[in-house]
Amino acid sequence: MSRPRRLELKVSSEQAGTRLDQFLAAPLGSRAHAQSLIDAQRVRVDGRPRPKRHLVRTGELVEVEEEQLAPPQAGASEAPFTVAYEDEHLLVVDKPAGVVVHPARGHATGTLAQALGGRGAGGEDPWRAGIVHRLDRDTSGLLVVAKSDFVHRALKSLLASRHLRREYLALVDGHLSARTGTVDAPIGRDRRDRLRMSIETDNPRAARTHFEIERVLPAATLLRVVLETGRTHQIRVHMAAIGHPVAGDPLYGVAGRYGLSRQFLHAQRLAFDHPVTGEPLDVRSPLPDDLRAALELAGE
Repeated sequence: MSRPRRLELKVSSEQAGTRLDQFLAAPLGSRAHAQSLIDAQRVRVDGRPRPKRHLVRTGELVEVEEEQLAPPQAGASEAPFTVAYEDEHLLVVDKPAGVVVHPARGHATGTLAQALGGRGAGGEDPWRAGIVHRLDRDTSGLLVVAKSDFVHRALKSLLASRHLRREYLALVDGHLSARTGTVDAPIGRDRRDRLRMSIETDNPRAARTHFEIERVLPAATLLRVVLETGRTHQIRVHMAAIGHPVAGDPLYGVAGRYGLSRQFLHAQRLAFDHPVTGEPLDVRSPLPDDLRAALELAGE
């Protein structure tokens, strides 16, 4: 179940000059949560969306609309997943397409976080079940999950310092002009369509995507993509921005390419040093059957 929550906060003279995300950190529980709501344009200052760097002024009214999600109950979800690696400190799960990672509006149950309830742990929100990063509902592949607060913090630190390598396989439309490249373009909520992310935004956040050609096909290209940052829909937005949308992407490209019912995007590899033992971990996931079939069609 989700419960709507509205906050109205008046800026005092002592708080004036504080960044908006810092101003909201205490009432919302964390600065990261405040930033996510600001980026989603669910925070308004005197009736207008403002960026997180906005310095609040005395007397301004800050309005916040969010959902509080109840912690998952045991047995509340039958969301499918497989375990690619596990020890006493963490696990790496392989998520199939169609599974939502965290509870959200319209997806209060049936999520991966709920399926992991009692198995993963750590993080500011207990209902996140130790999940360190996320994948879109219709993107398949690997996610790392902590089993304690210490390991969760350590994995978050690896992610922030770019020592947790995330590689994807993406089939994109057309042929690229270079074998390798980097898309360095900030991403935020689209100015005209709130369901889309875009490089044309009023609230840009740094985003950097590296790619390398794996295979050239008659009308498409299979890429190996490495994320340096982790913005919502990042690979999908960046590939569309350079004129090569992910095949089958219903939001940023052309749905149904090569018989696909989703975008051809798979989190194929996670590589990092174990935060407790220091052991190098390199976990890989095979292409799911639907993507393998699409790749065969694209090669004909």
